[in-house]
Amino acid sequence: VLYKEELGTGTPTPVTPEMQRVKRNQEQISSVLYKEGLGAGTATPVTPEMERVRRNQEHISSVLYKEGLGVGTPVPVTPEMERVKRNQENFSSVLYKEELGTGTPTPVTPEIERVKRNQEHFSSVLYKEELGTGTPTPVTPEIERVKRNQEHFSSVLYREELGTGTPIPVTPELERVKRNQEHLSSVL
Repeated sequence: VLYKEELGTGTPTPVTPEMQRVKRNQEQISSVLYKEGLGAGTATPVTPEMERVRRNQEHISSVLYKEGLGVGTPVPVTPEMERVKRNQENFSSVLYKEELGTGTPTPVTPEIERVKRNQEHFSSVLYKEELGTGTPTPVTPEIERVKRNQEHFSSVLYREELGTGTPIPVTPELERVKRNQEHLSSVL
């Protein structure tokens, strides 16, 4: 409502050929004016291709697709067709439990017990229950080295006590690599 207040007078601009072209295009795009001044069309002969497309459109139609269907050719029911039909019934979300029958019990083997224990360990709730006591290990030089490496990998501590770097001369090879990196940069 308020965007036209204190508008003032504008500066007139000359009507250029480009502005006339845009105005004509806008008139042609207009949903009201696109049929004005249409004139008479030129009739085209009906070609066999046009008849084929028209027949296909009639076949595709959701109303006419069954008209004039004719008699089908019966196909014998093969074992493969029966297998697919049974599978489709098994996939059905309604019928998958009908006529289920009784299951075959499997013996509890040591392998099944091992898998069951592993599943309990993987559980996000039970993995710390009944933890027990750990076995202490001596601090070896290898453990100290791994611990130092872990501190270097830490996102918090990797810059602490950084020290000073050693300057290297800028060689033509370094300049070439730097230019290539600038070309590959996703920002530049």
